[in-house]
Amino acid sequence: MPATVAGLRYPCTRVLLPRTRLAYVHLGNLMSDAKRDRAARVSGYVAIWLPEEFVVLYMQRGEVINACTHDGTDFRPVAVAAAVEKVPTEPEYGEICFHEADDDQLSCMFATQTVPPEPWPAELRATDPAALFPYLMASTFDGLVEIAAEGEVNYLLFRNGACHTAYLAGSPVGTLVERVGRLFERDRRALHVTVRRWETPVPVPIQAPAGLVQAYRDLTTSLVLRLVAEGQESAPVIAEHARMQLARSHPALEGFSFNGRPGRQVVADTEALTDAVASFISELLWTASDHEGGDPEGLMRELTHERRHLFQSAGFFDRFAWKMS
Repeated sequence: MPATVAGLRYPCTRVLLPRTRLAYVHLGNLMSDAKRDRAARVSGYVAIWLPEEFVVLYMQRGEVINACTHDGTDFRPVAVAAAVEKVPTEPEYGEICFHEADDDQLSCMFATQTVPPEPWPAELRATDPAALFPYLMASTFDGLVEIAAEGEVNYLLFRNGACHTAYLAGSPVGTLVERVGRLFERDRRALHVTVRRWETPVPVPIQAPAGLVQAYRDLTTSLVLRLVAEGQESAPVIAEHARMQLARSHPALEGFSFNGRPGRQVVADTEALTDAVASFISELLWTASDHEGGDPEGLMRELTHERRHLFQSAGFFDRFAWKMS
């Protein structure tokens, strides 16, 4: 596994499964139990160390809501299904743990893995607590500070320059001040301590369900095929052009394709995905359909009928002026 993540340890409120060889744990059963067992419906994270990657699954009340991977260089968000697929069904190597954690801590973890940190002033030595904390107080800093030392990743949340919440991975012995102080001990700083900061993190986004993603892919593909059948032979070209143009403001559209290219993973919440698909369909119908004799309302009602309840629950129909549900 990548050396940069092999020893990572995150804070937790309770250890549900200590770090264990992956060969002894069935990930699918672990996730199913987390859904079925009321006692296991907790917020937390599943960390999986694979030979080539490190995977983090974010869980909220027993449901996997998001995921990130680290390839030895950087973290990046990935679709939950894609993250789970990275774990072999019969793994020979790798390790796994399942820890309960507060939702606010999960927000800290996800932010530090997906958002670039804010730079420190050039003159500030952030690894020196005698300089760091007075600076945070003087600047009335609001946000998150991550302190990583010897594989332990720790989070401090600040409001008006004062720390109001801390999530620490080390020993729970001592007061908060003593525990934070130990992170900056001279011997540790001599090895490697990194201190980074972010704005106050937002809650971990809940990824759109895989079933909704597939439903939208099927809908957009069916729409293009129907336009071709009705004489708009250039519909695939128009659709791909519209997708590329709109993808700048709707990144979820990178997961769709109308030129034979495999679509990328869709990493978006339901709101962002639905906005993206509705914008694409509106643009496509406006550009490709016959405005004088066409019936976009009737066409969309027909194409969405089978999955109308799924689309309705996602708020899809609310994005259009037509009545389709």
